[in-house]
Amino acid sequence: MEEKEVLEERNHYVQEIIELLNSDLEKEEIKEKLEDYHDNDIAQAFEEVTPDVRKKLISLMDEEQISDIFSYIEDLDLYLEEMDMHSVARIIENMDADDAVDLLEDMDEEVQNQLIEMIDDESKEDIRLIQSYEDDEIGSYMTTNFVSIKEDSTIRQAMKSVVEQAGENDNIMTIYVLSKEDTFCGAIALKDLICARQNDALEDLIVTSYPYVSDREKISDCIEWIKDYAEDSYPVLNSEMKILGIITAQDIIEVVDDEMGDDYAKLAGLTAEEDLNETTKQSMKKRLPWLVALLFLGMLVSSVVGVFEGVVSKVAIIVCFQSLILDMAGNVGTQSLAVTIRVLMDENLSGKQKIGLIFKESRVGLCNGFLLGSLSFLFIGIYLIVLKGYDVFHGFCISGCVGIALLVAMIISSIVGTIVPMFFHRIKVDPAVASGPLITTVNDLVAVITYYGMAWILLIELFKFY
Repeated sequence: MEEKEVLEERNHYVQEIIELLNSDLEKEEIKEKLEDYHDNDIAQAFEEVTPDVRKKLISLMDEEQISDIFSYIEDLDLYLEEMDMHSVARIIENMDADDAVDLLEDMDEEVQNQLIEMIDDESKEDIRLIQSYEDDEIGSYMTTNFVSIKEDSTIRQAMKSVVEQAGENDNIMTIYVLSKEDTFCGAIALKDLICARQNDALEDLIVTSYPYVSDREKISDCIEWIKDYAEDSYPVLNSEMKILGIITAQDIIEVVDDEMGDDYAKLAGLTAEEDLNETTKQSMKKRLPWLVALLFLGMLVSSVVGVFEGVVSKVAIIVCFQSLILDMAGNVGTQSLAVTIRVLMDENLSGKQKIGLIFKESRVGLCNGFLLGSLSFLFIGIYLIVLKGYDVFHGFCISGCVGIALLVAMIISSIVGTIVPMFFHRIKVDPAVASGPLITTVNDLVAVITYYGMAWILLIELFKFY
């Protein structure tokens, strides 16, 4: 089945649900038919129907079913206004703690506090726990929805405990094992526990070296490590080696998505991702600091151009090709920057490997610069001779200056785009934050000095253009 057909099939499910909700069928019949659809499809349909139909859907389901559906809705706070506070509180109680925290964060602080006071103590404790972490810490993404057993249990006791906990916790593919002191001992795959014989020893099934993460660990420091293990979930432990929650495969996808969004924003010089709901003031606050810094750096670039005023006055045509040099140098620097940041995030590079990366990027800059410089020399020379009326010697002198400047600027920009993020990474500053906006302006400065310096040396000093 082609991708387009798959998408149409998915949309068809949503349309079927909408038609079902708008039908005149009895409530029980509608409820029974809805059981055939995924919660995500029901959530999409929920967002597309009228408030009256949404109330009808909510009345068909219990609070646990509604909370499962609500976990798939992005701007859920828009729809909760249609419900009374007590119903919302009951739904939050049935949500995974991490989903409940995400929901509460979108609400007014006063409403948030009211709802927290209305939910049961266990849910309240879990929510407060997750809220206690910073946004960049693993603990802020964990869920308290997991199953654990004691290491001194028999196979029968372990199975009984799993069955009892499965009613409240659906993350049961991996079962976590605790000591008598409630510290983390390891993990058991549900499949292994099911297949075990009654007389087998539980300790033979425990993977004692199972990977775990610390609740205060920075997401950026361990995300690649987590991806490498490719487990369906990881226990989140505190400093006393007690399990507080787990981070699931779904959480990991969300973390990676957020990290990519943040890195993309940082490369643009923003302090965080923006969304459609932000006010003008909030967006300005994120963008303005780097723009102010770049304004002064831009003034520096302009002042450098002023130094070469004598060159421009004697060979005015070279101004026409300034943007070509600046753009190509900027593009090359950004490419090297992207490659370097990606490598730094994925791997722990040795000093030798870093030097190797610098030489590799400079070779790429050299080869690309030579090819593009040669093309510039040829086509700009023809342009100046045919369309601008220059003689062959003067036309190709100017195009040669552009070609050589382009070659040198691309080599230097490749090196700068590699060294700058390495430097920031070395001093423990996020290279994505600091490098993105800085590289653009630094490369402009490099390109201006290179271009006009070449023009002064070649055209004024060597060939005596006056």
